[in-house]
Amino acid sequence: MKWSRKMSLTTLQFMPEIVSPLTSIHGKGSVSFSVGSDGICRLQHLYQSDPVRVLFPISPRGEVPCAVFVTTSGGLVGGDIIELAVKVDNGGFAQITSQAAEKIYRSTGDTCQINVSLIAQNKAWLEWLPQETIIFDGGRLHRKTIVNVAKGSRLLAGEVLVLGRSAMGEKVRTGLIRDNWEISYDGRFTWADALYLDKDIESFVNHPAGLGSARALGTIVFAADNAYDYLDTARQLLATQNSEVRSGATVVGGLLVVRFMASDPYSLRIVFGDFWAGFRYAAAKLPSTLPRLWQI
Repeated sequence: MKWSRKMSLTTLQFMPEIVSPLTSIHGKGSVSFSVGSDGICRLQHLYQSDPVRVLFPISPRGEVPCAVFVTTSGGLVGGDIIELAVKVDNGGFAQITSQAAEKIYRSTGDTCQINVSLIAQNKAWLEWLPQETIIFDGGRLHRKTIVNVAKGSRLLAGEVLVLGRSAMGEKVRTGLIRDNWEISYDGRFTWADALYLDKDIESFVNHPAGLGSARALGTIVFAADNAYDYLDTARQLLATQNSEVRSGATVVGGLLVVRFMASDPYSLRIVFGDFWAGFRYAAAKLPSTLPRLWQI
């Protein structure tokens, strides 16, 4: 797989750290895909409101339909709210990503919110693969991802969280990070996960019993009837990756969970992407590639 450093975190344009809470926004975006009577998976529903936009690039041959969420404001500050919803139904296949990394800038006190809803039902395949979320010093974020997967459907979902642009000497010393996942499978609450960092974040990042100096964190979850059968596959893919990126895979409540940690965000991005590409081929016989936007 070829990667370009054009998407390295060192090249992201700097934006003002403090924006007045009077400029807070509430954007929404939702899409749904389903297979029609002709056997072709198509977009069935679309809603978008500023600053959220949804793009639909033409997928390469052999790929599934793709939707791209775009936050046209260029980043989020305290008080901003973004709501995203994705549904794949009736045997459909879809891949959802984002145009660029989401930036969470320094807040004067309010917390920005990102609420995500993912639904896969009736033998659907749903991939949720947004690019990194970058937290600036003093940023305040509460993100909640709610997932519902019906029996017979499959979900491959992931997130990457970056604490400051290390290549530019930035550190996240203070702020708030609340990142929650709640996943239900076949109508049964299966897994909950919560990351909570508040106030003196830097000391927790540096502590060996905390993040051990890791400034980039990644999580991938795979929900399916036979998720346990792919545990060895996941571990074999991880065994071939850069040793500077700490990683591991396990099964909890029938859900496959893969974790990544690294001090260098770019190294984690490569390992995360390589794993994703290899795993989607193993699990669904889809091309062993990432969305084009991840490779620009």
